[in-house]
Amino acid sequence: MLTTGTFPTAFKQAVIAPLLKKPTLNPSLLDSYRPVSNLPFLSKNLERAVLAQLSSFLHKHDLLDPFQSGFRKGHSTETSLLAMMDDLRAARAARRSSVLVLLDLSAAFDTVNHEILLTTLSDLGVTGTVLDWFTSYLYDRSFKVSWGGETSVLSRVTTGVPQGSVLGPLLFSIYTRSLGHIIQSHGFSYHSYADDTQLYLSFPPEDATIATKISACLSDISAWMSERHLQLNLSKTEILIFPGNNSPQQNLSIQIGSLLLTPTASAKSLGVWIDNKLSLNHHVAAISRSCRFTLYNIRKIRPFLSQHATQLLVQAMVISKLDYCNSLLAGASAVTIKPLQMIQNMAARLIFNQPKYTHVTPLLTSLHRLPVAARIEFKSLMLPSSACCHQGGDCGVSRPGPAD
Repeated sequence: MLTTGTFPTAFKQAVIAPLLKKPTLNPSLLDSYRPVSNLPFLSKNLERAVLAQLSSFLHKHDLLDPFQSGFRKGHSTETSLLAMMDDLRAARAARRSSVLVLLDLSAAFDTVNHEILLTTLSDLGVTGTVLDWFTSYLYDRSFKVSWGGETSVLSRVTTGVPQGSVLGPLLFSIYTRSLGHIIQSHGFSYHSYADDTQLYLSFPPEDATIATKISACLSDISAWMSERHLQLNLSKTEILIFPGNNSPQQNLSIQIGSLLLTPTASAKSLGVWIDNKLSLNHHVAAISRSCRFTLYNIRKIRPFLSQHATQLLVQAMVISKLDYCNSLLAGASAVTIKPLQMIQNMAARLIFNQPKYTHVTPLLTSLHRLPVAARIEFKSLMLPSSACCHQGGDCGVSRPGPAD
């Protein structure tokens, strides 16, 4: 695989440029920032070559978690969410209730233990020169922080995989590949995307043991993560309960140690708002609100923009939001989709600088844009073929079942 077992020392020095995790967070607090590494250009090119070889090896021998969708060909946040939502809707139609648990990890990439990661790679068959290269890649790394025109002194990195690196996400997936066995041992299904994990379980509405099952599963997950120097943030872990058709809403309280978890009506997973009725009305409202605000701001500068520049801006900041995970809306009613169609109409009129009540069909035709409903149907038809893996025809939207 590799001809040398060393990673150049100069490539191990990263410049940390702190970025706000969310625009709404307090910029004066250190916890509001994400430490993203700006790595040398040549380092990333070298990592890409290794990534291609390592991915090929893992795929050839079927060594990756089949339900880890992060940074894999034929997999995406959309395929992960689509598989999960399909299972939840099927359970609801069968008059079975379901519980969804969205796990939250604290600084997951930064706490990866190098010894455990190297042992895991060795167990997968990565040995000899290749393992020596990864040892060299992980050890003796250093960083400095650049902020406000000032730069700190170099500090050594003793844990974690570099944020912003090419190899980091795949190495994290390898590091956590055994988590699925813990989840399935409790009868739960799951889907993961990098460090975001959704585990869910369907059950008869009259099942009185579900709270105990959830508590036991989360306790074992927390213990598993502690052994691997990861931290499950239970205070930010969210739970949703989906009652089956014609079944009453259940109110569960999950006790884990001294912490009491209670279900929420809606939660955001991989950029999509999921509500306890699986209607996605909350998600449509959130997207519409965000797009309206963006269009309002673009309209302010529209007199200074050409039509082409406006089209590019609208495509990047508005249409991309309408298209993101839109296959989840397949089968939704026209009333549910209408707010998104109104956004698309507003965007088309803004691009052509037309009044509010201008007939929009010719504008959309000129832009070669399908209406929102047709766009959703088009995505639903195209997604299965684009999500199929290159070997064996495995589809990226495959669904897990409980452990055998």
